[in-house]
Amino acid sequence: MARRHPILRAFLILAFGAVGLIVLAGGLAAFGVLGDTPLFGKSVAVLDIRGVIQDASETVETLERFRRSEGTVAVVLRVDSPGGAVAPSQEIYDEIWRVREQKPVIASLGSVAASGGYYVASAANQILADPGTITGSIGAIMSVPYYAPLAEKIGFSEETVKSGRYKDTGHPLRRLSPEERTLLQGMVDEVLGQFVEAVARGRNMPAGRVRTLADGRIYSGTQALAAGLVDRLGGLESAVRLAWEQANQTGEPRVMRVRARRLPWILQLLGSALGESTPTHGGLFFLYRGPVPQ
Repeated sequence: MARRHPILRAFLILAFGAVGLIVLAGGLAAFGVLGDTPLFGKSVAVLDIRGVIQDASETVETLERFRRSEGTVAVVLRVDSPGGAVAPSQEIYDEIWRVREQKPVIASLGSVAASGGYYVASAANQILADPGTITGSIGAIMSVPYYAPLAEKIGFSEETVKSGRYKDTGHPLRRLSPEERTLLQGMVDEVLGQFVEAVARGRNMPAGRVRTLADGRIYSGTQALAAGLVDRLGGLESAVRLAWEQANQTGEPRVMRVRARRLPWILQLLGSALGESTPTHGGLFFLYRGPVPQ
């Protein structure tokens, strides 16, 4: 049997190894694992913020890598979210501000970018929305379930021993007392104030003006533009081109896109109705739960 030429074999090994590394690096970049410099020069990083916002750690970590990366000249946030928990929304907002201090950040609003979804977007330098985007819903909501009528029908009861008068506030087997309702309303109003201040800071608008828009209503993209909640109408491509221009780059923009692996947000909300742990009941949230376009 003829022996293979050693130089040819070495060349094939190196070639396959190089291809493998390129494929691996591309895959890692696609999922946000690479964060130092892009493989091919400078680029606009596009980060998807999708679904109900429950945890900020992955998004904050990715934004931090973009902030430190010399190859990332600008960031586009593609927001398609009905909102979510208060604290994670605030953590993402704060990290967007840190990125914004060093490079342009543009928010591109998708089908729905409401409540907490708009909260995080408001930290961007500019916001673009499609005419039919559902956005706004500036406010907070706390839902307290009440199951006493059902418990009576099935003969279920419960006794509670508590350390203080408010320790079992929101217990599902009894109504809220007037004092408890006042207490919870105060929390909701306080968080609304935080939301208003965040939007006022991000949009460079007077807080009083934002408060007139913050009654929980939703806006189309066109209405949001008229109200000053977004800067212009346009889709993701327009947002990428704007970010590239604001970073003082010429030619066609180069893009690195990061997608989180998760269920669509409407399925997450459906899962909550079936008993899964998504933030829609029993707590304080920046969450829009209205109809969505089909």
